[in-house]
Amino acid sequence: MPPVPGQHPAQPMYPLQPTPPFQAPYGQRPNASGHPVGAVFLGLFASVIVSLLYSGLILATYEDLTVTQANTMYLVHALVNGAVVGCLIGLVGHRNTGAHVGGAVIAAAGAFFGFTNALPLIIADSQSPAAIGDMMEADPLIPAKAWWNNELEGGVDWFSPLGLLLAAAAAWGLAYLIGSRRRQA
Repeated sequence: MPPVPGQHPAQPMYPLQPTPPFQAPYGQRPNASGHPVGAVFLGLFASVIVSLLYSGLILATYEDLTVTQANTMYLVHALVNGAVVGCLIGLVGHRNTGAHVGGAVIAAAGAFFGFTNALPLIIADSQSPAAIGDMMEADPLIPAKAWWNNELEGGVDWFSPLGLLLAAAAAWGLAYLIGSRRRQA
């Protein structure tokens, strides 16, 4: 059939040829395996559970603890929180750096909130639950100030930021180690 005026003649059909595989730009990896958002949410959930367990343990033992024992329990809690979060992030998030950093932030926050959530529980146990309302009216940041201040010697309680550092380092380190050993899909 002759072409209609203004149309080009039909091109002959060529056999389908495979296209070359997708080449990622230099310095970038193709789609990584793992679920970074799910890993961060799972780490958040685990951190909340570990922090609640620590707050309950402090509530059960605060009358018998010395300052050294309380500091040791806080640092152990920070390491455990970081280890649990880091393992879960590494297993689920694999090699995703954003998930590793998110896990470090979540573990540090879990160490902080484990301590600060124990203080209102102690106030409610030693005085009355209504004392928590009085504390919230007077100064709602009393738990955070107690976390930061050393009441015995004055100044900063350096165990508090050390706990944050331990939690973040444990979470990031374990997430990196476990995630880098995972096979990339």
